This record gives sequence, structure tokens and C-alpha cells, in this order.
Amino acid sequence: MPPRRRTTTRLGLDGAVWLTAGDAQLAGEVRMGLLRALADQGSITQAAKAYGMSYKAAWDAIDQMNTLAGEPLVERSTGGRGGGSSRLTAHGQRLVERYGQIDAAHRRFLQLLDGASIDLDREFSLLNVVNMKTSARNQFVGTVTAVRAGAVNDEVELTLSGDTRIVATVTRDSSQSLGLRPHMIAMALVKASSVMLATGLEDARVSARNQLSGTVASVTPGAVNAEVLLDIAGGLQIAAIVTQGSSQSLGLQPGSRATALFDASSVILAVTV
Repeated sequence: MPPRRRTTTRLGLDGAVWLTAGDAQLAGEVRMGLLRALADQGSITQAAKAYGMSYKAAWDAIDQMNTLAGEPLVERSTGGRGGGSSRLTAHGQRLVERYGQIDAAHRRFLQLLDGASIDLDREFSLLNVVNMKTSARNQFVGTVTAVRAGAVNDEVELTLSGDTRIVATVTRDSSQSLGLRPHMIAMALVKASSVMLATGLEDARVSARNQLSGTVASVTPGAVNAEVLLDIAGGLQIAAIVTQGSSQSLGLQPGSRATALFDASSVILAVTV
């Protein structure tokens, strides 16, 4: 009998946001959807129909939310041609709006985790999956391998994939507030404008603490400056902004060898809290 083929089922993430009041569950997507429907329809009866619930189930849910929330989320008025109406209170409107914002952020975070973290062959790192928007062109995630204390500043060594190492100089206060210590995950941020490029450094000595050698992946010219992407060890890239004149005099073109240089003081460190 031939061996059975193994089918690969993709692992994924899912989840939901629940609001709580003390130890009790106040509301989730269903109840928040009911409140949104009530705000649109103006009555519990119509909101229940729009959301596919019985009137009793809708009223029981709203009554429980009004009790648990500390102040009413829905208020009813009697009389009128339709026999009365219901609407969200100001507190209810704010709660529905805030839940929507939190739920959107939660869904986005799940997408980030789902797309980059369910790989059991790789170590999990929150910094690897969180999109950090900064003005720094270069963002590297690595492990702190050394913290050398000084009188005023600390020197922190970060090891990236491919055993690439970056050294940062931070103040003692920053080092302590970030809780920097060996084996923790951190991110190094380096502006492209802080990165210098050089060629033919085999026998040269330079003062820059960080020297990352690699191969030019691309050169994107601009009106005055050019952006140069350098492939370095570990499948990483580093970007540098150099003048057009410097790019030409160094002979920078895809496939050529170059070294990225930047001071330890040009590195900003970030950690998750």
C-alpha cells in the first residue's frame, strides 16, 4: 500500500474583542452590531430585525448592557406616531465608536501576526511583525548580545541574522529605561542620510564603529542625491543617501562591492514594552 501523502494545512490566527465590566462580559461584535443597528433604525424592534435577532433577545441584551455599563447606553422614549423610539445615549455612541477603533486595530494586528509569525521553524519576535512607521529608512531587528556600561553612555551590541553586528551608543538613562540586557530582542533604526558608503577599504582604518560590507543591489538617482541599496549578510539590506557625484566617483552600480559606514551614535534603539 503506497504511503499516504501528507497534506499541509496552513495554520492561521483568529480572535475577537470583548468588552468587560468587572468580571462580566459586557459586549462583543454581536452586541456592538446590535447597538449600531439601533443607531441606524431608531428602534429596538427594527434593530433586532436588521440584525436577525428576536425582540426579546435584543431587549435582554440591551437591558444587560445598560446595567453593566454603569450608565445607560440606550434610552427609550414613548409616544409619537410610531409609539416610541430608542436611541443611543452620548455614552453609548462613544462606546460604539471606541469599540470600532479597537476592533479595527485588533484585526490589523491579527493580520500582521497571521502573516509573519505562524512559522514554527523560526523564533517568534513581536518586533518582526509589528509595522513601525518612522523616518528612519533602515530598521533592523536583532538580539542584544552585549551591554558595556560607561560613565555617561552605554555601548550596546545587537546581533542580526547572518551574525551581522551593529553597535549603538545610548545614554545610561536610555539604557535603563529600555531595560537593555543580553538576549532581549531590540530594533536598531538608522537614517539613510547617516550612512556613508566607501569602496576599497580592505587595508584602510576608519573611525566609524559600524562597517557593513555588501553588494550594491540598486542605485536610484535623484535630482541631487542617489539612494543606494546594499545587500549585506543575512539577507538584509541597508539604504544610504549619497550625492550623485559621490555615487559616480565611487563607481556604485548593481553588483559592485561597497561598505556601509555609520557611527554608533547614529543608531537609535527601540524595544517592545
